[in-house]
Parts: sequence; structure tokens; C-alpha cells
Amino acid sequence: MMEDTAIIRLFQERSQQAIAELSQKYGKLCQSLSRRILDNEEDAKECVNDTWLGVWNSIPPQTPNPLVSYVCRITRNLSVKRLRHNMAAKRNSYYDVSLAELEECIPAAQEQKPWEEQEVTKVLERFLRELDTGSRVMFVKRYWYAESVAQIAETFGMKENSVSVKLMRLRKKLRKKLEKEGVVL
Repeated sequence: MMEDTAIIRLFQERSQQAIAELSQKYGKLCQSLSRRILDNEEDAKECVNDTWLGVWNSIPPQTPNPLVSYVCRITRNLSVKRLRHNMAAKRNSYYDVSLAELEECIPAAQEQKPWEEQEVTKVLERFLRELDTGSRVMFVKRYWYAESVAQIAETFGMKENSVSVKLMRLRKKLRKKLEKEGVVL
């Protein structure tokens, strides 16, 4: 498989091969991420294809490092945008559930002003840095990658109930941190 720097170089040279290499290296990861958010195979495929276009349009001038994070962020953002569009009619994905869980501590984005969003982001980044590795990975898997509690339990070799309790405690801890820093009242 081609190295990220070589793939980026292909994008910078505007070679069509760049998309093929990117798809080969990160296609399954992006498809899985999008599918977990959308709970719909066709919508996920469209978001992944839109990801390739987004990467094509942004490199150059961007030179992402690491490429995998950049590609996943584009996929996630496009998938969340599609989910919001789809949610106008219905609610039904794992991502809906994880978003509802997080709304216990973080107000919905539409309720926040841009500066408030930036503050929440800064506090969230500090919160994640303060967590032990296992807790941080669990939190990110649930609320960034939209993995189900069952998937996380399997990954960590834990019972689903234990994962749910751990996530609830992490949300409470986040809420306290947000309140302490004056971001959430």
C-alpha cells in the first residue's frame, strides 16, 4: 500500500491515481465510519465518494498530516451533514443515540454561538488529554466514530453494561469540567 506522503504528492500533481490510492488505503475505514453514523449503506457510499472529491479539492493547498485523520474528519463531517438532512424525516442511527447522550453535557450546536462552540471545543480537548488512554479511546470511539456500546464492549473485552456505566461517568465528568470552566450552566 502506498505511503501517505506519496498519495499527497499524487494529489498535488493532480494525478487521477491519487483518488484510487486513497480509496484503496482508506476506503473501508471511511465507509465503516460513515455507515455507523448514517446507518444506511447507500448514503454512506455517497459520503465516501464526496470525501474523495473533498480531498481532491483541498490538496493542494492543504498538506494534511496525518492523512488518515484528515480523511476521517471530512467523511465524518459529510456524514453528519447528511444525517441532519435525513433526520428531518426520521431518527434511527447509532449516531443519533450517541448525540443524544452527549447533549446531556454539551448543548446542541444550533443553540451555541460560534465563540461558545470554540470554548466547548477547547474544554473538550483538555478533558480528553486528562483522561487515561482507555477512557479516552472509549469516549472517542463512542462520540466521534459513533461505535455502538456493543462494539466498544467487544473491543475492550467488557460487558455492555460496564461500558454504558463508564461512558455515563465520563459524560458526568465532562459536564462538571464544562461547568467548572463556565462553558455550560
